[in-house]
Amino acid sequence: MTDLSTASPADGSDRYDKQFFGHPRGLSTLFFTEMWERFSYYGGRALLILFMTASIAEGGLGMDAATAAPIYGIYVAAVYLFAMPGGWIADRLIGQRNSVLWGGVLIAAGNFSLATPGLAFFYLGLILIVLGTGLLKPNVSAIVGDLYPEGGARRDAGFSIFYMGINIGAFIAPLIVGGLGEKVNWHLGFAAAGIGMVFGLIQYRYGFKFLGEAGALKDEARSSRSQALRMAGLGVAAVLAIAAVLYWLSSAGILNITIQGAAQATGVIILGVAVLFFASVLAFGHLESIEKKRVVVIFFLFIGAAIFWAGFEQAASSLNLFADQRTDRVLFGWEAPTTWLQSVNPLFIISMAPVFAWLWVWLGSRDPSIPVKFGLGLVLLGMGFFVVAWAATYTTPEMAESAALGVSPAWLIATYFLHTCGELCLSPVGLSSITKLSPPKYVGQMMGTWFLGAALGNLIAGLVAGYFDTLPLPGLFAWVAITVVVAGIFFFIFSRPINKLIGGRV
Repeated sequence: MTDLSTASPADGSDRYDKQFFGHPRGLSTLFFTEMWERFSYYGGRALLILFMTASIAEGGLGMDAATAAPIYGIYVAAVYLFAMPGGWIADRLIGQRNSVLWGGVLIAAGNFSLATPGLAFFYLGLILIVLGTGLLKPNVSAIVGDLYPEGGARRDAGFSIFYMGINIGAFIAPLIVGGLGEKVNWHLGFAAAGIGMVFGLIQYRYGFKFLGEAGALKDEARSSRSQALRMAGLGVAAVLAIAAVLYWLSSAGILNITIQGAAQATGVIILGVAVLFFASVLAFGHLESIEKKRVVVIFFLFIGAAIFWAGFEQAASSLNLFADQRTDRVLFGWEAPTTWLQSVNPLFIISMAPVFAWLWVWLGSRDPSIPVKFGLGLVLLGMGFFVVAWAATYTTPEMAESAALGVSPAWLIATYFLHTCGELCLSPVGLSSITKLSPPKYVGQMMGTWFLGAALGNLIAGLVAGYFDTLPLPGLFAWVAITVVVAGIFFFIFSRPINKLIGGRV
């Protein structure tokens, strides 16, 4: 009889291999690790801009939206950007398994730092969470893949179960972390996010025995670790040197660095890095003609994804502020926390993802092409912003009574419903398409461009939210809606040329 406490996939044990809904027992470990990590991230994210804009008397930081939103934008952009060096550290230095462990430790420490009063602890907490998420997020998914060396449909099903853990964590986080933060104490909310990550770490470390060799550092990486350490050291030294120079220039009054300027510069750098990467691959990548055409398609998908996330990720910035300041959340005399509305999107994802998965299969040969699905995603996102723009007209000074009371949460729920439909058209399709379209030797790097697009979109979302207090909200939301709808129409119009570049269905 096989001892399940020591079994691994290498054992060939059918009993071991079907311990979690017919999947390897290690999937359970990774499912709950990711669930608690997303609980920690989405709980803290839901509180972040509300905490920054709350008055000092209310326990917040007393920032205006023009200052808080760019900080939020830089933070969420950095979370995605650091996934790339986090993957490199795992591949070259410590392996995916240890990267997830130490990433979780940094995330927990970051949330406990946010739970400590003081501006220095606030910024330290954000930095620690960025570093920790960069280590954990890409590598926990890589370990899931390692559990299925045979690949195939079973692996896809395993990832579907794993994805459900992400959304369960995202759903319950605002209810618990947000509720505690808003109704009791901001710092208690951040502490709850940290405690959630600790729960995840405890069960992850206990579950090491179920992972077998999944996530272990490869032998070829061990042999070149000293060279990788030198490269890492040089990289860290370069970053610290640049930071020191910028600090000196700012302290000497030579360079005036504002948070808005830093956010805008970060966006330009991200876009510049992406353009240079695609140009270098096309010029020096030694690709076949069809591969070059598909790299051009991936560039278009990168732009489309960045535009989509620039709108979608306003859920935790401008739309969160709208929920806080312009929405009537009173139920039977009790005011619901603003952050609870952040649970609407993951709830829709959990309930609707199977419907969309069935829909694409049911359509069969009529299944929309990649650019058409991107167009649908962007247009649905824009429709959601038209809804909230309409709602915002009832909160203008001319609408004195409704402006004082706030609009119904139903407006935001309708907005999030349309945004979720857009996400399900674009996000899974984008991830799958990049793996299919990428030249074999560039699959990992091309997937990195998806993170770059998400980083750029999150940053733009923060910058747009910075205008919440200065621009009329109906106009601000309508401008976002028009921008993303035009982008969606672009994908519709050019779907045939893009499909020709793809070279047929993939």
